[in-house]
Amino acid sequence: MDNNKRPESMERITTPALAEAFINEQVTALREQIGDKKVLLALSGGVDSSVVAALLIKAVGKQLVSVHVNHGLLRKGEPEQVVNVFRNQMNANLVYVDAVDRFLDKLAGVADPETKRKIIGDEFIKVFEEEARKLDGIEFLAQGTIYPDIIESKGVKAHHNVGGLPEDLKFELVEPLKFLYKDEVRVVGDALGLPAAMVYRQPFPGPGLGVRCLGAITRDRLEIVRESDAILREEFAKNGLEGKVWQYFTAVPDFKSVGVKDGKRTDAYPVILRAVNTVDAMTATVEDIPFALLQHITDRITNEVEGVNRVLYDLTPKPCGTIEWE
Repeated sequence: MDNNKRPESMERITTPALAEAFINEQVTALREQIGDKKVLLALSGGVDSSVVAALLIKAVGKQLVSVHVNHGLLRKGEPEQVVNVFRNQMNANLVYVDAVDRFLDKLAGVADPETKRKIIGDEFIKVFEEEARKLDGIEFLAQGTIYPDIIESKGVKAHHNVGGLPEDLKFELVEPLKFLYKDEVRVVGDALGLPAAMVYRQPFPGPGLGVRCLGAITRDRLEIVRESDAILREEFAKNGLEGKVWQYFTAVPDFKSVGVKDGKRTDAYPVILRAVNTVDAMTATVEDIPFALLQHITDRITNEVEGVNRVLYDLTPKPCGTIEWE
């Protein structure tokens, strides 16, 4: 029997009752696998790792050690949300690592998108390995592997980079979601009581805002991306677009333009808005945002975000554009 093949008899998890049955089954299986040992998890705050964390907390409680690495490339409020939900609400054994300066110093002056991705991935592995070596009694490594990961990357959730840990750590893998599709993971997350903002979080690239701060990352432009993205998400939520649009975000290029503010000439950055719908991410259409809403978002960003004097809306479908800019 192929241990990485979803059982043909496995029913799709589409209801709370089916999710509860899955949770009970996995809690039993996890307790049998882990026993009284400890298990380590890289908790990004994304859907998959959050659901795995909640499931393991239910199964083995404090035996789970979750490590949240803040690399400075997360969206506004996300590190705080992880700490609040897991440490404060779920009483998790959570290790928070502030690695912002470490990552941004490594990325300084690096403009090539693939090089940025490699630096972020490699540095994440180093930070996570350092934290893992500080801990005693860890015998298991949990990963948020889901079934599409197995199909596409032979079982290793490469965008979390945990698969690159050194062999001498000799962790046994714990992958309770490995036969689930993303929609099923969300149903399970709901049943586990995770907040909707975490369960229904829209797709987010592994390098985070690092590929939305276009070109070489600077701290001022990274903050512009973070703040403008927060405004866009807030306005979409207010105007009924949060569940309607598949993915939406802002990007900031590495050039400035001339503008006018308070009767004075400005030299500031443009912010690009992107909002697309897709079924499989292979093709994508651009959401038709009401012009009045675009004007309101533009007004908020140019007035509330320091260093911005233009807002642009990307009208390009995929193909010929891609969803992300880098």
